[in-house]
Amino acid sequence: MQKERIRKVYGRRQGRPLRGDRQKALDTLYPKLSISMECLGKEGTLAPSSLFEEKTTFIFEIGFGSGEFLHNNMRTHPDIGFIGAEPFVNGMSSFLKEIKDEDHSNIRVLMDDALILAHSLTSDSLDHIYVLNPDPWPKTRHHKRRMISQRNLTEFARLLKSGGTLTMTTDVDSLAEWMCTQASIHPDFEWTAQKGDDWRTMPQGWYQTRYELKGKEAGRQQSYLIFERR
Repeated sequence: MQKERIRKVYGRRQGRPLRGDRQKALDTLYPKLSISMECLGKEGTLAPSSLFEEKTTFIFEIGFGSGEFLHNNMRTHPDIGFIGAEPFVNGMSSFLKEIKDEDHSNIRVLMDDALILAHSLTSDSLDHIYVLNPDPWPKTRHHKRRMISQRNLTEFARLLKSGGTLTMTTDVDSLAEWMCTQASIHPDFEWTAQKGDDWRTMPQGWYQTRYELKGKEAGRQQSYLIFERR
């Protein structure tokens, strides 16, 4: 019997009540773009290619917030299949409202724990994974809640094709150190940095979200950590 995955979403799933276009987008567009829970029951059986037509490159963004980065990527690269997971209703509704009048052939989403989806995807199927500005969970007793851990990195390595990349960002220095250390000691990942300040350098073609820009205005430095699947 297939063991049921336990959802691990901490905090509230919804903030302010939804109204108008946000609620309408959630009601009408989410059913069309969402990955059915029926596809998520068995581990390692959901091929990303089954979610799209004529796509061979696939990118997974974990916890996309309001979806600005994901929106820019899907608009800029219509030939790539994008998968996004965001458990919070307000973020998902904001994203869907922004893309409601655009082509949806290269985007599929899940409003639930991203790890449920990760466990369901087939091995060696993704070209890139993004974990951008995840919750830092600063208290020591909450570090076990952090998205980047040895266990989750093993799962990400399973999903990535050989040479595929994992990009992690944060403007919290202690979390940057944590994520870099966790990925550096993992046997399946290799840091792509070539010189000391590479992790402070914005990748070429990078899209800065309002969250990132707000952090810089407040004096926080964004870290860009890019690791390659060995």
